[in-house]
Amino acid sequence: MRIRRIGALAAMSALIVGATMGAAAAQSPEELQRIQAALPARAQVKPLKPRKLLIFDLNVGYPGHGSIQTANAAFTLMGRKTGAFETVVTRDPSVFARESLKQFDAVFLNNTVGNCFEDPDLRRNLVEFVMAGGGLMGVHGTSVGFTRWPGAVEDWPEFGRMLGARGASHLNANERVLVRLEEPDHPVVKAFGGKPFEHSDEFFRFGEPYSRNRVRVLLSMDNAASAKLQGKESIQRFRGDDDYAIAWVRSYGRGRVFYSSLAHSPNVFWNPRMLAFYLDATQFALGDLPAPTVPSARITPSVRAQEKLGLRLGVEAYTFHRVSFFETIERTAKLGMAYVGGLSFQRVSPDIPKNLDPNLTNAEIEQVRMKLDAEGVRLLTYYYQEIPGDEAGCRKVFEFARKLGIETFMTEPKVEALDTIERFADEYGINIALHNHDSKTSPNYYSPDAILKVCKGRSARIGAAADVGYWMRGGLDPVAGIRKLGKRLITIQMHDLHELGPQGHDVPWGTGKAGVEKMIREIHRLKLKPTMIGLEYSYNFDANLDEVARSARHFDDLIVRLGGSK
Repeated sequence: MRIRRIGALAAMSALIVGATMGAAAAQSPEELQRIQAALPARAQVKPLKPRKLLIFDLNVGYPGHGSIQTANAAFTLMGRKTGAFETVVTRDPSVFARESLKQFDAVFLNNTVGNCFEDPDLRRNLVEFVMAGGGLMGVHGTSVGFTRWPGAVEDWPEFGRMLGARGASHLNANERVLVRLEEPDHPVVKAFGGKPFEHSDEFFRFGEPYSRNRVRVLLSMDNAASAKLQGKESIQRFRGDDDYAIAWVRSYGRGRVFYSSLAHSPNVFWNPRMLAFYLDATQFALGDLPAPTVPSARITPSVRAQEKLGLRLGVEAYTFHRVSFFETIERTAKLGMAYVGGLSFQRVSPDIPKNLDPNLTNAEIEQVRMKLDAEGVRLLTYYYQEIPGDEAGCRKVFEFARKLGIETFMTEPKVEALDTIERFADEYGINIALHNHDSKTSPNYYSPDAILKVCKGRSARIGAAADVGYWMRGGLDPVAGIRKLGKRLITIQMHDLHELGPQGHDVPWGTGKAGVEKMIREIHRLKLKPTMIGLEYSYNFDANLDEVARSARHFDDLIVRLGGSK
């Protein structure tokens, strides 16, 4: 189906619904019987709301895999039978217009080889859709999607980064492989029962940007065991590290990304175990099946415990505000942390000598996304001192956050601006955490009582960015403050001070008077899930890396102990 750019969404909807209805009809009766017999009886979780999956199956410069139509039918029938989602199938690029994408929860690029579309606006729309919380799925040939074919010449580097890999090197089309479950308990691989399994398919060996620093590997090749299955001493080496992932998940901004190379042959989509696997992957991408995505190389006992408890430790950029944001990202990665908070008055990098704020161009914002990806770090929170209350100014700030996948603003706006800000927070799905300094600087937000007063009757997306350092310098008990705020604690900036009172300054966590452990335990006891446990070290700015590392180790020890408790 080919049509011109969307003029009216109604016309487009009629066309894509027609294409969806034909997805199953395109199969032979025998294939449909095989698919129907293999469909899962039910979804792993109940959808949080009605879900819509866009299936895009265009190939350019390549005739397309024979499994494409089978996959279209299988996903359409699977969503219909389980009630987990409905599908829209098309190969018209105009479906990626921003207003069109709004109707979908996730995009499934079904074996899309070649340069499917080159329009920079449509490409940006897809990236921003994912960054803002949409899902992206790819299978098999999608790893060479948006390349100039033949030859797989890179044409859109950020797409490869977002997906997690490039390339399609392989041996024969029916290679026997022992598939290893890297994480047997991960929700997306539940279908395999926690055990490795044999499978025959066209297995890809990926090149850059594939890295365990970027993706959470779920399935991979057991090279030694696979060689035995194939009657060989060893399997041809395609990478120096001999690491061949088969399936993974990852976060890209607020979005959820899934990829699997298991989709070369139609029989994959009448295999009951594979369909159950793909159903779980779809529910993950749609946003219904929670699943951990911290990159494999970043997994530690502390990360495991954080995932179990729903807590995330990250560096607040103010800790390193005298260097660039790019260097802050690098320091965060070296500290072994996967999350960072941004700061509107921090320079981006030597090559982008501007502040990290809404005045950055789309090209500069893309460079920020690429730097975060290169270091395996996510930007969760962002401090913008005063979000404006006028429509145009407010939308500009929220658009900036949308493009960077920011979950939560930390801000100190005028109280009269909150009505407008609240409306945008609900529209964009971004939280507003009201930040506090002392009572003189932040008279409306300095204490839990002040926060609760301005939040009364407002959206659950409005709450506190509790800077507990200012609380303690102002004589406020941080544990009592956390307890009082409850679910209005949106995010927290954690400090330990050498003494309580106005002269208190930061010291490594666990060595001061603040009672960091008591605060973390109270958050855990109340089952709160702040956007980030922000490690903000506001002292000795030019040489505080060792103190920050000691604070992180203190948290790691505590969280592992908490994660092992009942």
